[in-house]
Amino acid sequence: MLLGSKPRVSLYTVVTTGLGRMKEVDTGKAYRLFYPSVPAVLSASHRKTVSAMPVVSFTALSESPSLVGVSSLPSHSTHKTVIAARRFSLCWLDRKDLRAMAHLASHPGREGEDKLLSAGLKHHRGKRVDVPVIDAAVAVLECSLTKAIKFGDHELLVGRVKASYAIEDFRDYWSFEEYRPILYTGWKGDLTTLDLPSTTLNPETSKT
Repeated sequence: MLLGSKPRVSLYTVVTTGLGRMKEVDTGKAYRLFYPSVPAVLSASHRKTVSAMPVVSFTALSESPSLVGVSSLPSHSTHKTVIAARRFSLCWLDRKDLRAMAHLASHPGREGEDKLLSAGLKHHRGKRVDVPVIDAAVAVLECSLTKAIKFGDHELLVGRVKASYAIEDFRDYWSFEEYRPILYTGWKGDLTTLDLPSTTLNPETSKT
């Protein structure tokens, strides 16, 4: 470096400087950095049992064919019901059903129980798949189970989407004119809601 010249700031320097302002997070708790997330209700029925639980570890796996994945502990009763039934539904709820979602999160299911009804959620049979669909849902996926893949202490339930539908607030994307999502904060199982403004910032149209 020439005497009197300014030192060059490398990408490495910037990154390490940024990391210096952060604290270490236990890698076993790294998944908590994904929160807050919008939960969906994973449901399945087998014989006389209707199982359901909120899930946030789910994702789209493929567009064609339409595949989704839900990560779950094999010990959960809902997981076991999905495996037995070979099908499941994902239902999204509005904030007015916050208490029902909290009930599903805090109460373990029992064999022979209709857990959705115990949470005050009426339901009906799916349009194309024999799965429970919550009457109050704002969006629904009906899926057949194609496989369950083990990853560490969880299993990924891979479902092929046979039917998908939503309320009018969804127009290729959510407009949030009617729908107010529930949020899972990750803090001791807390659930909250998000009040969205009527106008949102579009990065593509706000460039100066």
